[in-house]
Amino acid sequence: MTLSNITVNTQSSIRIGGPKVLYFDPYLIPVAAHDADLIFITHEHYDHFEPESIARLKKEDTLLVAPESMKKKALSESGIVPDNCLFYQPGEICEVGGVAIETIPAYNKLKPFHPKGKKWQGYVVTLDDTRYYVSGDTDVNEEIKKVHCDVALIPIGGFYTMDWKQAAEYIAQIKPQAVIPTHYGSIVGNKTDGEDFRKRLESLGGNIQVELRL
Repeated sequence: MTLSNITVNTQSSIRIGGPKVLYFDPYLIPVAAHDADLIFITHEHYDHFEPESIARLKKEDTLLVAPESMKKKALSESGIVPDNCLFYQPGEICEVGGVAIETIPAYNKLKPFHPKGKKWQGYVVTLDDTRYYVSGDTDVNEEIKKVHCDVALIPIGGFYTMDWKQAAEYIAQIKPQAVIPTHYGSIVGNKTDGEDFRKRLESLGGNIQVELRL
């Protein structure tokens, strides 16, 4: 399995290429690529929903996928025409633009930053028979422990989300083939968190491929 089709820009700004070009939480996008088939938003915080980056990626037929709780904000600020904006709640299974999607709850258990009641979400998407899980900002909770994926992209920076130790233990539980840690080294977390995560996961066993992109 190759991970060369995955780019992490910064934070949780992710591009996955394939039969469709998918972006997740585009943020600080430097180049006007206008190549997005689908843009997924996990929640409304500024480093995950940035209209300026969406404008650099969207085409005439780009589809936007976002939480139902963001509907008003997304329709007014995303720049995507309303007919191309699709909204879901956590726990749904659907197909959008030929891409199979599962929406996964993303929330903090004790911290106040991402309340469960907001109904924000991560996504499992399937491209070329590979299941990619992009978690959004979340702590480890019972719902994400049920995720089945081949590639996981999860935050490790702590404070707003799970930290690198918690993330390593979580990945050792769900056992994807590969993991790319995100959301560290800029706004939150240390540059060394990625290597600390790798070492901790290796110590837990399981032979899971770790790719550091930040």
